[in-house]
Amino acid sequence: MTELRNAQADAWRFRLRVVVVGLVVLLAFGLIAARLYVLQVVRHEGLADQAESNRTAVVPIVPNRGQILDRNGVLLATNYSAYTLEITPTRSMDVDATIDQLAEIVDIQQRDRRRFKRLMDESRRFDSLPIRTRLSDEEVARFAAQRWRFPGVDIKARLFRTYPLGEVGSHAIGYIGRINQREKERIEDSEDAANYRGTDYIGKLGVEQSFEATLHGHTGVELLETSAGGYAVRRLESHPATPGNTVMLSLDIKLQKMVEDLFGERRGALVALDPRNGEVLALVSKPTFDPNLFVEGIDQENWQALNESINKPLLNRALRGTYPPGSTYKPFMALAALETGKRAASVVVNDPGYYNYGGRTFRSHPGGLGGVDMVRAIQYSSNTYFYSLAVEMGVDAIHDFMAPLGFGQITGIDLGGEVRGVLPSTEWKRSAYKRAEAKRWFSGETVSLGIGQGYNSFTMLQLAVAEATLANGGTRHRPHLIKAVKDQVTGAVTEVQQPPGESLGYKPRHIETIHKGLRAVIEAGTGRRVFAGAPYAAAGKTGTAQAAAWAQGTKYNAALLAEHQRDHSLFAAFAPVEDPKVAVAIIVENAGFGSAAAAPIVRRVFDYWLLGQYPSEEDIAAAARGQAGAPIGTPRRAEEVELPAAAAP
Repeated sequence: MTELRNAQADAWRFRLRVVVVGLVVLLAFGLIAARLYVLQVVRHEGLADQAESNRTAVVPIVPNRGQILDRNGVLLATNYSAYTLEITPTRSMDVDATIDQLAEIVDIQQRDRRRFKRLMDESRRFDSLPIRTRLSDEEVARFAAQRWRFPGVDIKARLFRTYPLGEVGSHAIGYIGRINQREKERIEDSEDAANYRGTDYIGKLGVEQSFEATLHGHTGVELLETSAGGYAVRRLESHPATPGNTVMLSLDIKLQKMVEDLFGERRGALVALDPRNGEVLALVSKPTFDPNLFVEGIDQENWQALNESINKPLLNRALRGTYPPGSTYKPFMALAALETGKRAASVVVNDPGYYNYGGRTFRSHPGGLGGVDMVRAIQYSSNTYFYSLAVEMGVDAIHDFMAPLGFGQITGIDLGGEVRGVLPSTEWKRSAYKRAEAKRWFSGETVSLGIGQGYNSFTMLQLAVAEATLANGGTRHRPHLIKAVKDQVTGAVTEVQQPPGESLGYKPRHIETIHKGLRAVIEAGTGRRVFAGAPYAAAGKTGTAQAAAWAQGTKYNAALLAEHQRDHSLFAAFAPVEDPKVAVAIIVENAGFGSAAAAPIVRRVFDYWLLGQYPSEEDIAAAARGQAGAPIGTPRRAEEVELPAAAAP
């Protein structure tokens, strides 16, 4: 009986185990079925896309960057193709060892290693990074024969940016450089992020930066089928990139080159405008630099030389250098007097050679000029006349008249980076200074404003815009460099429309009075020697501006001063007087009188633009030394002078 009960108990336990095992198996199959349902039904679309992406790769096709041309079609920036030796760090066993081995086959300098290290720090580990660019055919062949030794190393054909004229017009043209982390973050946060996939370079300065959207083009894509190892098997689909458009500038690069040569080794800036429409004909900043240095990443030695130079070659003096305008400001003060009714042109002011105000003596011409009306005051640059005029007008009235002319304002030129400068007013001083006693405007501070000194500090672009406005009778045009855009696909050229000029409402008789004074400067004043023999009528005003402050009563002696402390040489002019076609503002830093250094350069600009004449070699050399007056030697026809190409990069 006992054995029967034990057998029944064993049978029950066995059946229980079978049931439990069966339930576990059913549960397992249920879970599998549920998972299959989730994968096959619920997540079908997502997993299908993921599977598809595992076997396909979307590769961006970087567009060719657009070219930059001057107004005559001269090539200022373009691209060329060259072989590069590139390493993908994640596919290389030991990057340093690989580079050492590569150096036995191709020439790899220390600067190449430093640049590669910097690129590794700035890039993702799976990016392909160049260790050497512009390989020769022989180097390509040597590497190809031993390609099997170097996993993760490839030869690629890439387009490189080049600036054929080197340093000529570098501040205006600008340059491109590798996208840094800050720019990368800005792009990723913008609507244009997809258009920069695969792009390593971006405009950093000048036209290259300001017209980045036009020059860059539109990125294409290529859909590739890949193997399990990630290698491309075949192309599934391709949408080609659209190349960037060509930007055509108003600059005359031959004029630009001529002016840069006339400056020689001196520092300064010149802006030449067409007063009829605001086109920038020349935008010079000296010294210049070679933009080709930046294309692949500038090396430490060159960067240090440029960045630490006392001459500041990277500073665009035309847009960012601010200076007191000196006596070039006087014609605008005279126009302000006429337009505001503060002083008539016929009023005669005695100039004894000084001006006393508030217990101080302000100097003028030694010995004085005697009685001068407005025209003679401009012609002979009477300080006393304009000292007294500034006091009569007051700082705020001067500010309100000068601001519409563009002094101390952003001109709106289609280049980034311009600064505002300082057009003083009582409100400006209250905002500019922190100490309560410094916020107050003292009447004695107004005196020097009349001759373009004191707090006045403007760019040559601002002075050129004002001069162009004065030349054309009072219509202010926005200065601009871009003239047209050429579509690289269709070949269509589209003129870039500019806003219409803004009339400042000056009375023609007042403009005529100022023009008469400025013409007298050229015909019988400080500009007479420089413009001797010119077959056109020009109008202009020389200026000398202090580069350093001097105590009252101190006599200026350039020979006793360090070069950077000497006065600046300025000139602002336009021609021809009857129908102005060109207006120029120039400063030659620490070069002394405007008639000695600045005016001779402007004379040659006018001869080039109005007569088609290019200075002789001896004339350029004399001007570069600061020893020029009227042109010497036989001038050349401008169209016969060829632009020298820069050395190959």
